[in-house]
Amino acid sequence: MEWRDQGVLLSMRRHGESAAIIEVLTETRGRHAGVVRGGGGRRMAPVLQPGAQLDLVWRARLEDHLGSFAVEPLRLRAAEAMADRLALLGLGSVCALLQFALPERAPQPVLYPASCALLDRLGQEGWLRRYLAWELQLLEATGYGLDLSRCAVTGTAEGLAYVSPRTGRAVSLSGAGPWADRLLPLPPGLDGQGGMDRDGLLAGLRVTGHFLATWLAPALGDRPLPEARARFLRAVERS
Repeated sequence: MEWRDQGVLLSMRRHGESAAIIEVLTETRGRHAGVVRGGGGRRMAPVLQPGAQLDLVWRARLEDHLGSFAVEPLRLRAAEAMADRLALLGLGSVCALLQFALPERAPQPVLYPASCALLDRLGQEGWLRRYLAWELQLLEATGYGLDLSRCAVTGTAEGLAYVSPRTGRAVSLSGAGPWADRLLPLPPGLDGQGGMDRDGLLAGLRVTGHFLATWLAPALGDRPLPEARARFLRAVERS
């Protein structure tokens, strides 16, 4: 069995004396693991960093085997982001969440290009807003998308101010009534319409974080969200 594709490196761990096991994300084969011979050595260390764009050749005797990768670097994003700590933490959060959330070997025709586009823009103007939109896409791609188009109580698309933590649907100011203190604030711009300030960005990340932790994580065996996302959120709060 053999295939060739491009992919984003999500993680690397040493295997034996000199090899490494990597996990990558590709568009047509999804999250995929394999062994890189010599991948644990010093020569490959700068290449096998999370976020790296790689040219991949995967080979195995049978399709369901772990198999081995031959890799060639196309873009080393971690090295590019090294001067911007927040961008580097964002890169780590993206890679960790993809590895955490996605099933093995399931094609990702929407999330893969969206993830590459975000990783290519880390540190550029407006990239934090793109990151928030990406977390919404991650929820959508895993079957836990939010409905922020209209109020779940009144049906109106005007005056939306909250998100139900139970249903993931928007609620208007008038529809919230006495339950407002039980709802999550809906920051302006989370629906993709209009701009968003720093406070709105943080509120949006708390909304997506709630559903990643209470919807997605329990479906994956109730594992905690990756610490990389918590580190990124703390850095955004301090920035």
